[in-house]
Amino acid sequence: MTRTITALFETRADAESARDKLCNANIDKSDIRIVDQSSSGAASHQELGFWASIKNAMLPDDDRQAYEEGIRRGGFLLTADVDEPSADRAITALESANAINLDERSAMWRQDGWKPGTGTTPLTVAEEKLVVGKREVDRGGTRLRSYVTEKPVHEQIALRKEQVGLERKPVDRKLAPGEADPFRERSIEMTATNEEAVVGKETRIIEEVGLKKTSEERVADVKDKVRQTRVTEERIGDRGASPSH
Repeated sequence: MTRTITALFETRADAESARDKLCNANIDKSDIRIVDQSSSGAASHQELGFWASIKNAMLPDDDRQAYEEGIRRGGFLLTADVDEPSADRAITALESANAINLDERSAMWRQDGWKPGTGTTPLTVAEEKLVVGKREVDRGGTRLRSYVTEKPVHEQIALRKEQVGLERKPVDRKLAPGEADPFRERSIEMTATNEEAVVGKETRIIEEVGLKKTSEERVADVKDKVRQTRVTEERIGDRGASPSH
């Protein structure tokens, strides 16, 4: 009696390594097959080909569909047709290979939306939404710098100049009693003064200059394109339809 042993692998290299282990366990290489998406007949277990060739494996239908889903997702399925005395040896050889845990992987696929029995993973319908945000853009600024300049100024001021001179006034009178002896030597003095311009400077604050920032808001029209997934239904293989005349 012949048994079909199966194992699913992530990469072809892992599947080929497992095939080598089976060959080392005296399993005929011609009885070992590696199937991937490019293999004929692996698309559906309803078709002849690969799934028909392992129907004697007595796999539950859920396991068949799990293997099919694994191939559809890029996995590599190894099958080996072995006689009953060689089955244990072949299984032991595959246990040391890097095979996928089908139960764990099937659970992950179910979380992704895969449902055994449908034969396909549901199409996801998605659409993009336009998200408009704001960011600050440096538009340059203003720098204040103070420096000193000179300019000529002109002012006028009135200055007084004094002069001392003789003042003669003709008189003809009699010496008054008690008046000073006109024949005694005496002198008088008078000082003349002049005014001159005195220049001084004082610092006065005449203006304060600073920077301030103002803002205003404007409404910007943002235009772009977003993508959306659309699903259409198409009937295929409708054999019950009547031919048109």
